Amino acid sequence: MFRTVFTEIVVSVTTRPELASAMTRLGTESAFVVLARARQLEAEGKSVIHLEIGEPDFDTPKNIVEAGVKALRDGFTHYGPSAGLPEFREAIAANVNQWRGVEADPAEIVVTPGAKPVMFFTILALCEPGDEVLYPDPGFPIYESMINYTGAKAVPIPLLAENNFRIDLDRLRTDINERTKLVILNSPGNPTGGFNTRADTEAIAEMVLGRGIMVLTDEVYKDIIYGGEHFSIMSVPGMKEQTILLDGLSKSYAMTGWRLGYAVAPTWLADTLAQLQTNCNSCTAAFVQMAGLEAITGPQDSVKAMAAEFLARREIMVEGLNAIDRVSCHSPEGAFYVFPQFEGFETPTEDIADGLLTDGGVAALAGSAFGHHGGNSFRLSFANSRENLREAIKRMDAYLGGLP
Repeated sequence: MFRTVFTEIVVSVTTRPELASAMTRLGTESAFVVLARARQLEAEGKSVIHLEIGEPDFDTPKNIVEAGVKALRDGFTHYGPSAGLPEFREAIAANVNQWRGVEADPAEIVVTPGAKPVMFFTILALCEPGDEVLYPDPGFPIYESMINYTGAKAVPIPLLAENNFRIDLDRLRTDINERTKLVILNSPGNPTGGFNTRADTEAIAEMVLGRGIMVLTDEVYKDIIYGGEHFSIMSVPGMKEQTILLDGLSKSYAMTGWRLGYAVAPTWLADTLAQLQTNCNSCTAAFVQMAGLEAITGPQDSVKAMAAEFLARREIMVEGLNAIDRVSCHSPEGAFYVFPQFEGFETPTEDIADGLLTDGGVAALAGSAFGHHGGNSFRLSFANSRENLREAIKRMDAYLGGLP
């Protein structure tokens, strides 16, 4: 009798429900998967050069750290408004006014723990089955993941090497239709380093203006540009009411671990994004926002110095990769990634990426992690020292030279 009852209890405890079907449509960001594998190999004694993770290798500037520490000591350790602290939202509005020539209002700003929630909340708030969302491919994988999660149709905007990873305006014009609910832009782009010119941006605005189509413009790499000038689609006359600006402090100020981003959107949508934030994480940490306030209102020397160093590293990577047999690499116009193409290898790119890590000692991401058009490419971050980048090139050359 005892044995029978015990068996029934075990069965009831070990039986688990199925996950919601929507979870089968949710993707991931493989950079963190590769990073975990690389850390494990390092723990086992292997030397690994990290080119996989999209994170500046610089420390957060001291004035920003001190502002965060002061905020902790001053009691910024409690709940704040879901949309963000008023003083930080006012500073963001002033920054948007200054750099994008747009009259932003603090009521249009929602501060989030990192920039990803802006993608998540925007797509969740706007998109459902029957809608179509155009997104860059290759592009940041969370775009497609979240579109699929909502049940909307993900329509890739091909970014091809032969077009220097710029948007094919004719193709985009053809793909936009009456079912298009949202267009996602990312310039400078991850993973390609591609850059939309002002003429490109104005042409895209002309395609959607007045059609009830929203644009989510991801501009987190706006401060890392190698020639040219950043121009936001929000700055095009008439586009402010159709634009969600996604920005954050992780890349410009080396604040990835602080988790601090924001959205600028029409008030009807900003209120909805804040409502989603209330339901998800209540608010963004107050002391982090005070550090962010110092970041965007304080000295900007560190931002310029970091961008200048990335420029020098870009030259090392582009020159070194183009010297490797069967590898060609365009020079990125922004961000801190190269997206070289590997031609003539019999080994699939995913297997090459595995071999580069386990045998070659270089952590990299296969281009297929960024979409259907990633193809035979790889994303390599040059957010590492010049010495390590040169060594990574040597290791890649040695490993690739042994492949059929």
